Amino acid sequence: MQQMLRCSTAPKETLMIVEMREYVAERGELLAGRVRKLRKTSVESVREAVSDSAESLKSLKSPVRLIARSGVKLTTVSHSAVQNLIELQSEMVTSALTDVALRLERATRAASLVDLVRDQIELTPATRARLVEDANRAVAIFKVAGRDLRNVATHAYESFVEKNAARAAAEAKPVRRKAKRVTRKTVVRVKKAAAAAA
Repeated sequence: MQQMLRCSTAPKETLMIVEMREYVAERGELLAGRVRKLRKTSVESVREAVSDSAESLKSLKSPVRLIARSGVKLTTVSHSAVQNLIELQSEMVTSALTDVALRLERATRAASLVDLVRDQIELTPATRARLVEDANRAVAIFKVAGRDLRNVATHAYESFVEKNAARAAAEAKPVRRKAKRVTRKTVVRVKKAAAAAA
Protein backbone atom coordinates (compact mmCIF):
# COMPACT_ATOMS: atom_id res chain seq x y z
CA MET A 1 0.00 0.00 0.00
CA GLN A 2 2.78 2.29 0.86
CA GLN A 3 4.42 1.41 -2.41
CA MET A 4 1.28 2.34 -4.26
CA LEU A 5 1.14 5.64 -2.46
CA ARG A 6 4.76 6.23 -3.23
CA CYS A 7 4.23 5.41 -6.88
CA SER A 8 1.20 7.63 -7.15
CA THR A 9 2.90 10.58 -5.43
CA ALA A 10 6.24 10.12 -7.19
CA PRO A 11 5.04 11.32 -10.61
CA LYS A 12 3.35 14.32 -8.96
CA GLU A 13 6.54 15.21 -7.10
CA THR A 14 8.62 14.74 -10.24
CA LEU A 15 6.19 16.86 -12.20
CA MET A 16 6.35 19.58 -9.55
CA ILE A 17 10.14 19.47 -9.55
CA VAL A 18 10.23 19.72 -13.32
CA GLU A 19 7.78 22.62 -13.27
CA MET A 20 9.80 24.34 -10.55
CA ARG A 21 12.99 23.87 -12.56
CA GLU A 22 11.32 25.29 -15.66
CA TYR A 23 9.98 28.23 -13.64
CA VAL A 24 13.43 28.91 -12.15
CA ALA A 25 15.05 28.57 -15.59
CA GLU A 26 12.52 31.01 -17.14
CA ARG A 27 13.00 33.48 -14.32
CA GLY A 28 16.76 33.06 -14.56
CA GLU A 29 16.69 33.82 -18.30
CA LEU A 30 14.42 36.81 -17.70
CA LEU A 31 16.73 38.06 -14.95
CA ALA A 32 19.81 37.48 -17.13
CA GLY A 33 18.13 39.43 -19.95
CA ARG A 34 17.39 42.30 -17.60
CA VAL A 35 20.97 42.29 -16.33
CA ARG A 36 22.28 42.36 -19.92
CA LYS A 37 19.91 45.21 -20.77
CA LEU A 38 20.90 47.12 -17.62
CA ARG A 39 24.59 46.56 -18.36
CA LYS A 40 24.16 47.72 -21.94
CA THR A 41 22.19 50.85 -20.98
CA SER A 42 24.68 51.59 -18.19
CA VAL A 43 27.60 51.41 -20.60
CA GLU A 44 25.74 53.55 -23.13
CA SER A 45 24.83 56.17 -20.53
CA VAL A 46 28.44 56.26 -19.27
CA ARG A 47 29.68 56.64 -22.84
CA GLU A 48 27.18 59.43 -23.42
CA ALA A 49 28.23 61.20 -20.21
CA VAL A 50 31.93 60.90 -21.10
CA SER A 51 31.25 62.14 -24.63
CA ASP A 52 29.29 65.12 -23.29
CA SER A 53 32.09 65.87 -20.83
CA ALA A 54 34.64 65.74 -23.63
CA GLU A 55 32.56 68.13 -25.73
CA SER A 56 32.21 70.48 -22.76
CA LEU A 57 35.97 70.45 -22.22
CA LYS A 58 36.57 71.10 -25.92
CA SER A 59 34.18 74.05 -25.81
CA LEU A 60 36.23 75.59 -22.98
CA LYS A 61 39.26 76.10 -25.24
CA SER A 62 37.86 79.20 -26.89
CA PRO A 63 36.84 81.05 -23.68
CA VAL A 64 40.21 80.23 -22.09
CA ARG A 65 42.03 81.70 -25.10
CA LEU A 66 39.75 84.73 -25.03
CA ILE A 67 40.42 85.29 -21.32
CA ALA A 68 44.17 84.85 -21.82
CA ARG A 69 44.25 87.37 -24.68
CA SER A 70 42.13 89.81 -22.68
CA GLY A 71 44.48 89.35 -19.74
CA VAL A 72 47.46 90.21 -21.93
CA LYS A 73 45.67 93.31 -23.23
CA LEU A 74 44.72 94.36 -19.68
CA THR A 75 48.32 93.92 -18.57
CA THR A 76 49.51 96.06 -21.47
CA VAL A 77 47.00 98.80 -20.63
CA SER A 78 47.88 98.78 -16.94
CA HIS A 79 51.63 98.81 -17.63
CA SER A 80 51.21 101.72 -20.02
CA ALA A 81 49.16 103.67 -17.47
CA VAL A 82 51.65 102.99 -14.67
CA GLN A 83 54.55 103.99 -16.94
CA ASN A 84 52.82 107.28 -17.82
CA LEU A 85 52.05 107.96 -14.15
CA ILE A 86 55.66 107.28 -13.13
CA GLU A 87 56.92 109.61 -15.86
CA LEU A 88 54.44 112.28 -14.72
CA GLN A 89 55.50 111.86 -11.11
CA SER A 90 59.16 112.21 -12.11
CA GLU A 91 58.39 115.40 -14.03
CA MET A 92 56.33 116.73 -11.11
CA VAL A 93 59.19 116.13 -8.65
CA THR A 94 61.70 117.69 -11.04
CA SER A 95 59.45 120.74 -11.55
CA ALA A 96 58.85 121.09 -7.80
CA LEU A 97 62.61 120.94 -7.11
CA THR A 98 63.27 123.51 -9.85
CA ASP A 99 60.56 125.75 -8.38
CA VAL A 100 62.01 125.49 -4.87
CA ALA A 101 65.52 126.21 -6.19
CA LEU A 102 64.20 129.31 -8.03
CA ARG A 103 62.44 130.54 -4.91
CA LEU A 104 65.62 130.06 -2.86
CA GLU A 105 67.72 131.94 -5.46
CA ARG A 106 65.25 134.84 -5.42
CA ALA A 107 65.24 134.80 -1.64
CA THR A 108 69.04 135.10 -1.57
CA ARG A 109 68.93 138.04 -4.02
CA ALA A 110 66.21 139.95 -2.14
CA ALA A 111 67.52 143.18 -0.58
CA SER A 112 64.73 143.45 1.98
CA LEU A 113 61.85 141.53 3.46
CA VAL A 114 59.41 143.35 1.16
CA ASP A 115 61.39 142.26 -1.92
CA LEU A 116 61.45 138.68 -0.60
CA VAL A 117 57.67 138.57 -0.15
CA ARG A 118 57.04 140.27 -3.52
CA ASP A 119 59.34 137.80 -5.34
CA GLN A 120 57.62 134.82 -3.69
CA ILE A 121 54.16 136.17 -4.60
CA GLU A 122 55.28 136.69 -8.21
CA LEU A 123 56.22 132.99 -8.42
CA THR A 124 52.86 131.75 -7.04
CA PRO A 125 50.88 131.93 -10.34
CA ALA A 126 53.56 129.86 -12.13
CA THR A 127 53.48 127.27 -9.34
CA ARG A 128 49.66 127.14 -9.44
CA ALA A 129 49.67 126.75 -13.25
CA ARG A 130 52.23 123.92 -12.97
CA LEU A 131 50.11 122.08 -10.36
CA VAL A 132 46.95 122.44 -12.45
CA GLU A 133 48.75 121.19 -15.56
CA ASP A 134 50.12 118.18 -13.65
CA ALA A 135 46.65 117.36 -12.30
CA ASN A 136 45.13 117.62 -15.80
CA ARG A 137 47.82 115.30 -17.19
CA ALA A 138 47.08 112.76 -14.43
CA VAL A 139 43.36 112.91 -15.20
CA ALA A 140 44.11 112.44 -18.92
CA ILE A 141 46.24 109.37 -18.15
CA PHE A 142 43.41 107.85 -16.08
CA LYS A 143 40.85 108.66 -18.81
CA VAL A 144 42.94 106.93 -21.48
CA ALA A 145 43.52 103.91 -19.22
CA GLY A 146 39.80 103.71 -18.39
CA ARG A 147 38.82 103.93 -22.06
CA ASP A 148 41.35 101.24 -23.00
CA LEU A 149 40.13 98.96 -20.19
CA ARG A 150 36.53 99.48 -21.29
CA ASN A 151 37.47 98.65 -24.90
CA VAL A 152 39.20 95.43 -23.83
CA ALA A 153 36.24 94.39 -21.66
CA THR A 154 33.74 95.26 -24.40
CA HIS A 155 35.71 93.32 -27.00
CA ALA A 156 35.98 90.27 -24.73
CA TYR A 157 32.27 90.37 -23.93
CA GLU A 158 31.23 90.79 -27.57
CA SER A 159 33.54 87.97 -28.68
CA PHE A 160 32.16 85.66 -26.00
CA VAL A 161 28.53 86.52 -26.83
CA GLU A 162 29.10 86.18 -30.60
CA LYS A 163 30.71 82.76 -30.22
CA ASN A 164 27.89 81.55 -27.97
CA ALA A 165 25.31 82.89 -30.43
CA ALA A 166 27.10 81.20 -33.33
CA ARG A 167 27.26 77.93 -31.39
CA ALA A 168 23.55 78.15 -30.52
CA ALA A 169 22.69 78.90 -34.15
CA ALA A 170 24.78 75.94 -35.31
CA GLU A 171 23.03 73.65 -32.84
CA ALA A 172 19.62 74.95 -33.89
CA LYS A 173 20.16 74.31 -37.62
CA PRO A 174 18.56 71.11 -38.88
CA VAL A 175 20.91 68.46 -40.20
CA ARG A 176 20.87 68.31 -43.98
CA ARG A 177 20.44 64.92 -45.51
CA LYS A 178 22.37 63.73 -48.50
CA ALA A 179 19.36 62.15 -50.18
CA LYS A 180 19.91 63.86 -53.53
CA ARG A 181 23.43 62.57 -53.80
CA VAL A 182 22.38 59.04 -52.86
CA THR A 183 19.57 59.21 -55.43
CA ARG A 184 21.99 60.31 -58.13
CA LYS A 185 24.28 57.41 -57.35
CA THR A 186 21.34 55.03 -57.49
CA VAL A 187 20.20 56.45 -60.85
CA VAL A 188 23.74 56.13 -62.22
CA ARG A 189 23.96 52.53 -61.00
CA VAL A 190 20.58 51.67 -62.60
CA LYS A 191 21.70 53.21 -65.91
CA LYS A 192 24.98 51.27 -65.81
CA ALA A 193 23.13 48.06 -64.99
CA ALA A 194 20.70 48.69 -67.87
CA ALA A 195 23.59 49.41 -70.25
CA ALA A 196 25.40 46.26 -69.13
CA ALA A 197 22.26 44.14 -69.62
CA ALA A 198 21.70 45.53 -73.15
